Amino acid sequence: MSTTEEQPTGGAPNAPDWQIVQASDDFAQLRRRLRNFVFPMTALFLVWYLLYVLLADYAHGFMATKLIGNFNVGLLLGLLQFVSTFLITWLYVRYANRRLDPIADKIRDELEGGAR
Repeated sequence: MSTTEEQPTGGAPNAPDWQIVQASDDFAQLRRRLRNFVFPMTALFLVWYLLYVLLADYAHGFMATKLIGNFNVGLLLGLLQFVSTFLITWLYVRYANRRLDPIADKIRDELEGGAR
C-alpha cells in the first residue's frame, strides 16, 4: 500500500505510516546498533557453548580433572554457561539503556506527536 492510497474503512485517521518509519534514518540506526550487539554476542556465546559441548564429548580426561573435592573442570564450565547467560543479559540491558532506548524513545515521540 503506498502512502497515496486511502486507508481502509475503520482505520485510524492519524495512524503512522510504518513504511516511512522503517525507511527513516533513526530506525536504520536503531537496527544497526541492535545488530552490532546481537550478532557478535550470539556468535561469541555459540562458540563458547560449542567448545563446552566438544570438550565434554572428546576431552573426558580434561573435563574430569578434579579442582576441589568432587568439583571438576566439566562442572565448572557447565556452571559458567549459566553465568555467561546472565552476563550477556546484563550487558544487553546496559547496552539497550544507553544506545537503543534513546533512539527508540525518539521514534516513539515522533509517532505519538511529541506527547511524551
